[in-house]
Amino acid sequence: MSSTLDPTAANIPAEPVSEASFRRLAWRMLLAAMFCYLFFYTGRQAFGFAIPGIQKDLDWTKATVGTISGIALWSYAIGQMVNGNLADKFGGRRLMALGAVLSTTLCIIASFMHSAAGMAVALGANGFVQAMGWSAGGRVISNWWSHHERGKSFGFYTLAAGSSSVLVYVTSTLTISTFDLDWEWLFRLPVLLMLVGGITFFLVARDTPRNAGITPPRSFTHDADDVAYDAGGAAPSSTDRYKTVLGIPRIWVTGVAIGFQNAARYGLLIWVPVYFLGDNWKKTDNAVWITVALPVGMAVGALVNGQLSDRIFGSRRDRPIMLFMVLGALSSLGMWALHPGVGLGIVLLFLTGFFVYGPQSSFWALCPDLAGKVMAGTAVGVVNFFAYLFAGAAEPVIGRIMDHNGGDAGLIFPIVAICCTASAAVASTIRR
Repeated sequence: MSSTLDPTAANIPAEPVSEASFRRLAWRMLLAAMFCYLFFYTGRQAFGFAIPGIQKDLDWTKATVGTISGIALWSYAIGQMVNGNLADKFGGRRLMALGAVLSTTLCIIASFMHSAAGMAVALGANGFVQAMGWSAGGRVISNWWSHHERGKSFGFYTLAAGSSSVLVYVTSTLTISTFDLDWEWLFRLPVLLMLVGGITFFLVARDTPRNAGITPPRSFTHDADDVAYDAGGAAPSSTDRYKTVLGIPRIWVTGVAIGFQNAARYGLLIWVPVYFLGDNWKKTDNAVWITVALPVGMAVGALVNGQLSDRIFGSRRDRPIMLFMVLGALSSLGMWALHPGVGLGIVLLFLTGFFVYGPQSSFWALCPDLAGKVMAGTAVGVVNFFAYLFAGAAEPVIGRIMDHNGGDAGLIFPIVAICCTASAAVASTIRR
């Protein structure tokens, strides 16, 4: 990476390192990004657990809370388009850490907002700064891992994101059920973990091998895009990055496919807690803990899908995406049709999360595959823009559908199945 992107790079001597030393450093950067993102969802996914309490205290309809959720997701989408490029320009390390600090602050502010407009503004702003995390961390990872291991590296990174959902479900359930605190505390306590993660990432991570003062071994630089991102010379401008990335037709197809997938994912994350909590949101009930099976399945699915794309499908990403989306649709329909009890409910929720979220690791590995490392942050940001544009558009619609059907939160499952089917159909046109 040139000194244009990082003014400190020119002052760091690049020392050759052995294969073993480089691998240790690559794992260090991946684990640092994973540790930070493990806590990032505490800044935006607790809203689903807050909805029953908000409706009880503030008398908001599901359409209102769905609209607020949509605004937060749309803001996140816009933030992805902007912040992915900023990660390429200024480096992912600083941007991800800054996002953690700002998001913690905005979540605490949101906890004091008891008007729909105030909550929408606070969570909207929070959505934008939350977008400083994912593409920035992805930029760092793509700088340290080659094309043939992107499925694995992004699989582990997406595992951290899925595990972050688990953490949100556990901490939120503890906050409202075990500790018997009001919904406002969902925005105040868990987010402190994100602050710790952001500071740790800033202290541990380095954007590129050059920033770490090393020269990668030859085994890492055999692909053209594995060299370009860290070479000298003038860096591409922001305009050039957007023109190049948006000029790749498969980026658009990937964006639409992940858009439907993410609408399904967020439909589950937002409305499954509502489905199980119902009106008894403050009562300790084993049914609440069933919901944890969903994010646990998501975390495991992300790791498995990334490994499959590299080891079974030869780094071809479209096939594991299609396979998981079809199975996700079937699992979600099973939840809707069978009305399962505790045992079967845990299994089906786990499988639904596993298959619906798993393809994300292949989607993110696909971004630097298509755009190259030098524009990895921009590509991830553009694709994630589509992901949250679709998710944000779906949330108010889902809320209205439930309101018009007696508040039936169980309708989320056939809606998810439809989104998964659409994602699989679009992904079938990707050839990489």
